[in-house]
Amino acid sequence: MIGLASNTKKGLLEAVNLPESLESLWLDRHNEADTRFIKDLKINVTNVLKAESFTQKEAILLALAVAINEKSEVLTDSLTELARTHEASEEEINEVAACVSLMNANNIFYRFRHFMHSNENYQNMPAGIRMSVMMKPVLGKEFFELMSLAVSAINGCEQCVTSHEASVKAHGGTEQRIFDSIRLTAVIKSLVVLI
Repeated sequence: MIGLASNTKKGLLEAVNLPESLESLWLDRHNEADTRFIKDLKINVTNVLKAESFTQKEAILLALAVAINEKSEVLTDSLTELARTHEASEEEINEVAACVSLMNANNIFYRFRHFMHSNENYQNMPAGIRMSVMMKPVLGKEFFELMSLAVSAINGCEQCVTSHEASVKAHGGTEQRIFDSIRLTAVIKSLVVLI
């Protein structure tokens, strides 16, 4: 029974390029108990990283955006290396981090505006936040908007989610691709909780 659990943990860690020797209180507890949850998590992670609506590089870069947003250094490092093996350039990897950082600023700002919707003064004041990275992203406008949507969903900014979802569609993204990006984001976030 423990051997099977060990293989489950090993497969889960391999999917995101983490070493088999990684120790994690909750992941190890689930592994030792051979819980259904660790088996489900392995299947979920493996499936979202192989969604047909993404290239392998895109799936990894989306997962990297989640890891950066959630400040998981170990997962950020492993996914950065995995992205490089799938031909992601340093400029593309840096753009993922820039997107996450910018969305954190925007999500706070626009969430505040949303909360204060009854105050017209706040609604009419210029944001004053420079966003030139969004104009001509090296990863392409549709994918940059998809990452922006994913990060905004994690950070709970309704206005940003609505805006970026519309922008992804305006740049040729499909609802299936949008749905898959949110599912990937949710699953990778759940992995971060245990790591």
